[in-house]
Amino acid sequence: MLILKKGMAIIVGSSLLSLGLNGFLVPYQLLDGGIIGTALILHYYFNFQTGLCIILLSIPLFIYAWFHERIYFYNSLHGLLLSSLMIDWLAPLETQFTVPILPSSIIGGFLIGIGIGLMLRYETSTGGTDLLAQFISKWLSLNIGIVILIVDGFVVVVGYNVLGLQSFLYSSLTICVVGLMTSLIATKRSI
Repeated sequence: MLILKKGMAIIVGSSLLSLGLNGFLVPYQLLDGGIIGTALILHYYFNFQTGLCIILLSIPLFIYAWFHERIYFYNSLHGLLLSSLMIDWLAPLETQFTVPILPSSIIGGFLIGIGIGLMLRYETSTGGTDLLAQFISKWLSLNIGIVILIVDGFVVVVGYNVLGLQSFLYSSLTICVVGLMTSLIATKRSI
C-alpha cells in the first residue's frame, strides 16, 4: 500500500510541479530556485529543454547519493525522471494561460510547493536541490522546507544578474510560497 501511495505522490506531485512551472512561471520568465531555477535560466537563454537540464544538473547529487545515501538515491530517482519528463511534456502550457504576473507567481509557487511537499511527505523527491535539501535537513536537523527556501533563494539572487529586477522580485515571492507550501505539506504525517 505504501508503494501505491508513493507512486501516486510522484505522479500528482510531478504534475503539479510541471503545471506550476510551465503554466505560471515560464510565461513571465520567473524562476524557482535550485536546480530547477538553473534549468529555467538555461531554458530562457538557450532554449534548452528544462526537464533534460534538470536531469543533467542532478547527476552529481545522484552520484553522491549512490555512494553515501543510497536510500535517497532510490527514493528520488523515480521522482526526478517523472517530473523532468512531465516538465518537458507539459512545456506547451507556457502559452495557454493569461494570468497577470503577480497572481501567476503566487499560483505557480503554490502548485510547485504542493507538488514538491507531497513527494517529500512520501520520502521521494524530484532529485536536484530537493535531494540536496534532504541531505542538509538530515545533517542539521532543520525543516526541509526552510532548507529548500535558503537554497532556492541563492539561485534567485544569482538570477537577478541574469533576468533583472522584476523577475527577481516576483521569483522571490514565488520561492517564498514554494517554501511555505513545501513545509506545510511535507511535515504532515503520511496517511
